[in-house]
Amino acid sequence: MEYKDYYRILGVNRNASQEEIKRAYRRLARQFHPDVNPGDKVAEERFKEINEAYQVLSDPQKRRQYDVLGNGWRQWQRGAAAGGFEDFARQWFSQAGPGVQYVDLEDLFGRGSLADLLKMFFNVGRPRARTAYRRARRGRDMEVAVELTLEEACHGATRRVRRGDGRVITAKIPPGARTGSRIRLSGQGEPGQGGGPPGDLYLKIRVKPHPIFRQEGDDLRRDLDLDLYTAVLGGEVTVKTLDGPVRLKIPPGTSSGKIFRLRGKGMPRPGKPDRRGDLYVVARVQVPSRLSARERKLFKELARLRGRTSS
Repeated sequence: MEYKDYYRILGVNRNASQEEIKRAYRRLARQFHPDVNPGDKVAEERFKEINEAYQVLSDPQKRRQYDVLGNGWRQWQRGAAAGGFEDFARQWFSQAGPGVQYVDLEDLFGRGSLADLLKMFFNVGRPRARTAYRRARRGRDMEVAVELTLEEACHGATRRVRRGDGRVITAKIPPGARTGSRIRLSGQGEPGQGGGPPGDLYLKIRVKPHPIFRQEGDDLRRDLDLDLYTAVLGGEVTVKTLDGPVRLKIPPGTSSGKIFRLRGKGMPRPGKPDRRGDLYVVARVQVPSRLSARERKLFKELARLRGRTSS
């Protein structure tokens, strides 16, 4: 059976109190509950893992067994109850491979406490059971580069990535990802050895440059071309945002470089997708490079009206 680190699944330390374990369980159960994530298979599997971890760590006796024997505590418990500790131990490790050391459990756990330990775990009292002990080794972490568009970084995305054991999974990338940020997928790295836990898989994010928007932390900035007449007379224009087009009022006499602020149209804050930065729109007034004879005459008339002369 693949090792599952129940403490890592719940996000608590190995010395966490029962109250801390309960709080972590409730928080994660609400986050990944199927009713909150309808049709999301990844969230469904995560919810099952959370329940399994809580079922063990919330029970003091099961937790003690798990702390010593790891993910194999269920099989040890069933085997010891059915045929006695020594018979089960002999069967369990009959096919032990490289890296397995045979030791006396008294040497492993300390003399004088072994009988109590076996009684607590398996309801047996054979003090000199000889069995195998495999040194567990955690699997190595992995890193996968993931490239996102700015729109995906803003609204969240999914990517198919390969786990350490070769299986392909769908990873959810939350809104607000940044270039250089790393998203940890717990237990999805290389498999452990000797029953050790797997490593983690990290997604290293790179957000591709956008042709319109420039990201500045939680805020976005973009230029907006205005024709001379709208800049002078005022009006209303359509501005593209990451949430779709919006209408922006341009006051008369707008000069090039004037900045308009659209609140809440920037990037989501990491870990707080309901809080977003702003979008700053910079006006760039476009002066016509070629004028017709009539246009030139009208501009000269305008210049005279304003007390200016031109050649």
